[in-house]
Amino acid sequence: MSIRTLLHAARTSRSGLDLFVFAGILWGTGGLAGSLLSSRAGLHPVAIAAYRLLTGGVLITLYAVASGRLRVRPLGRAALARVAGTGALLAVFQAAYFAAVVSTSVSLATLTTMVAVPVLVTAGQAVLERRLPSRAATLGIGVAVAGLVLLLGSPAGGAGNRLAGTAFALLAATGFAVLTLDTRPALPGLDRVAVTGLGFLFGGGLLLPAGLVVGMGVPARADTLGAVVFLGIVPTAAAYIAYFTALGRARPSGGIVAVLLEPLTATVLAASIQGEQLGAARLLGGVLVLASIAVQQTATSH
Repeated sequence: MSIRTLLHAARTSRSGLDLFVFAGILWGTGGLAGSLLSSRAGLHPVAIAAYRLLTGGVLITLYAVASGRLRVRPLGRAALARVAGTGALLAVFQAAYFAAVVSTSVSLATLTTMVAVPVLVTAGQAVLERRLPSRAATLGIGVAVAGLVLLLGSPAGGAGNRLAGTAFALLAATGFAVLTLDTRPALPGLDRVAVTGLGFLFGGGLLLPAGLVVGMGVPARADTLGAVVFLGIVPTAAAYIAYFTALGRARPSGGIVAVLLEPLTATVLAASIQGEQLGAARLLGGVLVLASIAVQQTATSH
């Protein structure tokens, strides 16, 4: 799908569901780009996160200016505060996730984060709306958790500190959930996509010192440079434009669809491109994740 098609979809989508699906699929491609940068460029995860925030931030901000979502003018205190808050949450989300990986393992950090996000979003929305989650929403979360456990496999805790790793993963999930639950009206000349673009730049700036310490040099080869560009465009700029545009048209719980599609897409790509074997348990997990998405949509539409 081209950027032009994405922009047309963003203008014509009413429910936001198609954009949530699109965002989740694009997020699922980020692992391949990150894996390539790690294996072939030797980049530390923090450096990869810094590249992702900075390149994605530049692209989203340029799109916001070109589409009239961001007016080129000095920002007031309210706008600066919102941008700084968004950037800090994005930096916390990225940094805390990678801290969880370092403390334990990729599998445990991913599983904990992916399970916690839907739970936190559902609970947070219930608090904000001052009502209990519906039975369909609760059932959807339960099915999603079971599906993710099977899909992502039994996590290995590694030799690190499992308690600290779990705490970092929950912090990462909390940062993303707060971004999703932020339903404040847009400021004049600065809608949510524009705030996201500037927030990415701010968050990338926060991670840049750490990235420079661990090393951000990228070999001048087509594969590594292409991976940096791909990471900035596809799973970052295009995905977050779609996600936050959809959030402007749907309840925050609709974003759970995108969150659940990310690991499912990553698993399918790993099997089709990298030849990773999928056993019966992982296939069942994928089916359960899809079933939970259907249940979540039923809950969101009521």
